[in-house]
Formats: sequence, C-alpha cells, structure tokens
Amino acid sequence: MDLDRTTTALLAGLFDPRNAAAWEAFDRRYRPILVGFARNCGMKDEGANEIAQETIVRFVEEYREGKYDRTRGRLGAWLVTIARYRMIDQQRRRGVAKVERGESAMIDLDDEQSVSAAYEAERRRGVLREALEELATKTKTDPKTVRAFEMLVYHGLSPAQVAEDLGMSTHDVYLAKSRVAAKLRDIVERLEAEYEESPGDWGAGGRPSARLDA
Repeated sequence: MDLDRTTTALLAGLFDPRNAAAWEAFDRRYRPILVGFARNCGMKDEGANEIAQETIVRFVEEYREGKYDRTRGRLGAWLVTIARYRMIDQQRRRGVAKVERGESAMIDLDDEQSVSAAYEAERRRGVLREALEELATKTKTDPKTVRAFEMLVYHGLSPAQVAEDLGMSTHDVYLAKSRVAAKLRDIVERLEAEYEESPGDWGAGGRPSARLDA
C-alpha cells in the first residue's frame, strides 16, 4: 500500500503547513465527495462548492489546533458535522426555507442519521469513481471494455444499445461488464483500505505518531 495515499499518512502530512502535497491530496480526495454530498442535501452548484471549500479549510484549521479527536468518530463523521453546520449557516444567511432548496433536496439537515447516510453514500460513489479512473488510466484494460461497463452501469443503457453504439456483440458487452466488475472489486478493496485510518499509526492525544511525519 502506498503510504502517501492512506488517510493516516495524509493527516500526518497536514500538520505541516508547508506540506503542499498533503493538502492537495486531501483536497483531491474529499472535495468531490463533499460537493456531491452538499448537492444531495439540496445545495445548488455554487453553494455546494462553497460548502466543500469551507468544510475542508475549517477541518484543517481545527485539526492543526488539535481539536480532531479520532476516538470520538471517523474522519467522515467530523467532515459531516462541519459541512452540516456550514449548510445550515448558509441557509440562514440567505434566508432560504426548506421548501425553497429545490425539488432535489431529499435530505433533512435536522436529521443527523440521514445526513450521515447521505455522506457515506457519496463517499462510496467517490471510491467507485476513483477506482474506475484508475482502471481506465493505469491498467491495460481495453478502453472499449471500460466504456461498455460505464454505459451499462452508470448510464443505465441496455446491453443491446451498448452493443450497437460500440460495435460489439451483446455477448461481448456482458463479458465486458463481468471483467471490469472483477477488476474494480480489487481496486475498490484497496482504496477502501487507504481511506481508513490505521489505529496503530496514531500516538497519544489522537495525533499521528512521529514515524509517519518522517
């Protein structure tokens, strides 16, 4: 496992304000998840991007101040709490009532369980997106095979339609789906492990041990 990719290593790097690589990696991993999460909570595109930016900045500030206590919950739970309050504050500032958030607003911000579930669903989608991108760019998998899988699974097209659009047989489309799914399972399993915080790598006070800062 590449330690530069693990959540524990990223958090260790964030303690150093000069570690731009850690900041960029953390931002690249969690910003898309937070934007999608905010959208699912009814935020428009501009508001969702603001929420993501404010959440990441606030988390890093509080983390460097030693306020992040991992014994009280996972990183995702901390991000959800910050984002939820940012969304509530944004609505109050703009005087936006629940009924005005848009028909796509399916999440009640007062229901912490629903909010947490919405974040976790977006996090899983984020892992799948990252896995599919890795499969397409870092493996020798035939691009047409990957495209067939995307059209079937993400765009909901029928096997017959995919076969016609890509010039494949229906049988080959089913094979493409099976092959990509098998490879994705391995990548997703690794990425999920990288997203986890490693308990053994943390020292007293909820801070990453010094050996990760080396």
